[in-house]
Amino acid sequence: MGLLSYFRRQKKNSASEAKERLQILIAHERSSRSAPDYLPRLKSELMAVIRKYVDVSEQDVNVQYEEGSNCDVLELNIVLPEKQ
Repeated sequence: MGLLSYFRRQKKNSASEAKERLQILIAHERSSRSAPDYLPRLKSELMAVIRKYVDVSEQDVNVQYEEGSNCDVLELNIVLPEKQ
């Protein structure tokens, strides 16, 4: 009977398979994304404010986001030009 049951297997519903695959893709995407979606926009707005006071280039500003177990940290590093 083992051989006959192999040929009589019920096919999975294609919709449920597609749903499972989509859930796996979404979970993978969420886990690989470490920074929030608003981070690039936040960086550009911060650059606009900083440039009001100091002449710096885009490469002189570094924005990093880290998730911790108890808190999230947004770190902003700016390389300021030397006084002339």
